[in-house]
Amino acid sequence: MSTVVALDVVILGGGAAGLWLLDELHRDGHRALLLEASALGSGQTIASQGIIHGGLKYTLSGLLTSSARAIRDMPLVWRRCLAGERSPDLAAAHLRAEYCVLWQTTSLSSRIGMLGARAGLRVTPRPLLDEGRPEPLRDCPGVVARLDEQVIDPESFLTALSDRHHGRVLRIDLASGLEFDCPRPGEVERIRLINPDTGDPLDLVPRHVVLTAGAGNDPLRHRLGLEGTRMQLRPLHMVAARGPLPALNGHCVDGMHTRATITSARDYANRTIWQIGGQIAEEGVTMDPDRLVRRAQRELGEILPGWKPPAVEWMTYSVDRAEPATRGGRRPTDAAAQREGRTITAWPTKLALAPLLAERVGRLLSAPAAPGGDDLAMLADWPRPAIATPPWEECRTWITSSWERPASA
Repeated sequence: MSTVVALDVVILGGGAAGLWLLDELHRDGHRALLLEASALGSGQTIASQGIIHGGLKYTLSGLLTSSARAIRDMPLVWRRCLAGERSPDLAAAHLRAEYCVLWQTTSLSSRIGMLGARAGLRVTPRPLLDEGRPEPLRDCPGVVARLDEQVIDPESFLTALSDRHHGRVLRIDLASGLEFDCPRPGEVERIRLINPDTGDPLDLVPRHVVLTAGAGNDPLRHRLGLEGTRMQLRPLHMVAARGPLPALNGHCVDGMHTRATITSARDYANRTIWQIGGQIAEEGVTMDPDRLVRRAQRELGEILPGWKPPAVEWMTYSVDRAEPATRGGRRPTDAAAQREGRTITAWPTKLALAPLLAERVGRLLSAPAAPGGDDLAMLADWPRPAIATPPWEECRTWITSSWERPASA
């Protein structure tokens, strides 16, 4: 005999988008569960640099783009949540930095592009005095500006959200412990789960199913009979450096591109980690780790002029950005949610857009109607997923090489 639970919403995928949506739905009175087959945040969320973008990087062409319009209000939303002033209360999440810095290369296009279409943004750069510059930028020529984009620690953010909903998040076996009763495409009538620890069955009867599984969305769509690819993957090959590094969180701008984005974290041994993304990570998908590290060393030498780097270790990691498909595979301009039958497929596109995505999904749902209130005590013994581990904690082989040696890409 299986336990049967009636629900308003079942969410598949426990990254930033799924957990934020779960919190929003619970506060709106929906009886909701989230299912996760791996660790919470595995993939894009835990590998992200944690910057709550405000849109300036999308205005380097001098235009207020649709991407900038979509994201420009997000820093204030997140700031209030991180301060515990609005829901979800994220005051327990660790803040790596209150702001980012923005600096330029010496090219003319860089100096022009850094201005951006600032008039239409909520967060705009303000020049820093020399004594306020981070150590690696003390000798950088030109303007170094403060940009009030906070930088969060993704691991503690995931913990803060999931701790609020421990009883509403279940670990599942995607391969052999999940079965859909879906007589018509997208019309999910029942979800059969098998407890991965005990083998006991559980039947969920949802009014809606929301897919927030990132790269897992398309495989789930196919299992629900939804044809056609709605997703694109844009890969990144990120670089991380470990050692006695100073804190640095910001973007180096070169024309209409972000030449490099560097953020600082601490590992479990309290060593400083630099995550290095931007154009380096986009071009790095064609390089092996050794070649990409050499490329990163050369780039850092050029964008941090006059700074003598310490001895550090290096590693690289790959991550796919799962996004709604666009013509020509271009970067989407906004969060996306599409309803087909009882199923909604959702992508935030950017970490910062998770609140906006939750709002849009909410508009596609019926009013709460599941009987039984929010009592899910019958699921107390069901296993819960852990929080994902940052990629540098999983790396067993680090690259040791001199930062100062001549490097070629």
